[in-house]
Amino acid sequence: MTKSNSIFHFSPQEAKDIIISWLTLSLAFAVVINPVFFNISNLVLSLPIALLAVGTGFVLHELAHREMAKHYGFHSEFRAWYPGLLIAIGLAVITMGQFIFAAPGATYFYGQNVTKRQNGIISLAGPAINLILGIVLLILGGFMADAFIGKMFGYAALINFWFALFNLIPIYPLDGSKVIAWKPFVWIVFIAISALLAFMPELVTSLL
Repeated sequence: MTKSNSIFHFSPQEAKDIIISWLTLSLAFAVVINPVFFNISNLVLSLPIALLAVGTGFVLHELAHREMAKHYGFHSEFRAWYPGLLIAIGLAVITMGQFIFAAPGATYFYGQNVTKRQNGIISLAGPAINLILGIVLLILGGFMADAFIGKMFGYAALINFWFALFNLIPIYPLDGSKVIAWKPFVWIVFIAISALLAFMPELVTSLL
């Protein structure tokens, strides 16, 4: 495997955009998790949860898109949308964690003659990894003896489910619009699973 084809290879711009997006979104989600954001003790508790949740829910979501696009031979990189990151922080703080708009950027891929099937599968890869990660985090959280670690895994699982559900909304340019254009039945199955997991808080509260 060449360096350029490795999942661990990032261009300098892509690496910067991913790190900035991860940290910025984590701060926004820390407010959602614990609205008393400017209290240092609350920040110490909520930020690690947010870092894990966003690190899995956002970063691995974008990498799944990127690697699936590369599988089809397309050049693909993540680019941050800095106004969206500022909006995420601003709304989270202004609404004291009651509302967050998470539009940190997107993974773009470039290629000729991209089929509807390829576009659909590349788009589905992100939400699919969110669902897998969420389930794994729930299972791992159930084995944690430490209450805080269990809580951290539980919140991270729930945020992964919400990432999947949000991105499957069939409105362009969200992933759902491309998945439903490819296979409506596949979209129905995945959004139903995402909604079921996102709206069943007992799956998470049992770990808290």
